[in-house]
Amino acid sequence: MSLQTSLESAYADFQKAAPQPVLDTFSAGITELKTTFNPAKAIQPGQAFPAFTLPSATGTPISSADLLSKGPLLISFYRGEWCPFCNLELRALQKLLPELKARNVSLVAISPQLPDASLSTAEKNALDFPVLSDVRNKLARELGIVWTQPKGFGPIFQGFGVDWEKSYGDELLEVPIPATVLVDKDGVVREAFLDVDYTKRLEPATALEWVEKL
Repeated sequence: MSLQTSLESAYADFQKAAPQPVLDTFSAGITELKTTFNPAKAIQPGQAFPAFTLPSATGTPISSADLLSKGPLLISFYRGEWCPFCNLELRALQKLLPELKARNVSLVAISPQLPDASLSTAEKNALDFPVLSDVRNKLARELGIVWTQPKGFGPIFQGFGVDWEKSYGDELLEVPIPATVLVDKDGVVREAFLDVDYTKRLEPATALEWVEKL
């Protein structure tokens, strides 16, 4: 089963389970984002990827310089552990990990969650690659992929049991637009995928094709 098939199935289940006002609120938010977000202003192939040092789920600082010293870097930006579509993508990337390692490509996932929440994500999804915390979306903002979600999303997240301040350290409701970026060993972006529709993610097979072209 492809990742997209799994994502579509998860969304169909969500549509069946969620009250219509919730579906309408999320749909309106995405519609607004589609009209306001300019993908041309986001990180593009050929550009240098910003250097970073971010804490891992256990609080250990991990730098892009150290990662790139081992070879190319595949980065997945995700919204948080509450997002079922993000979790499906992370588990799909986990299955790809042996093939990436065989090609000396490092894999990391990045979200604005605090390290404790990142640790929960890593443990829940049995991830064997670093899950980093980009608190307040500082790196994602440099890439032009930050979305401040409508305030109307806040009560919905609370209803789902998401304690935003505990997980993110603020109540801004800011998340990265889900994106996957391949950076070569020289720190240059070679490929980039992002979609304002949070149910769309890069297929792992496509990521492997990216790597094969390096």
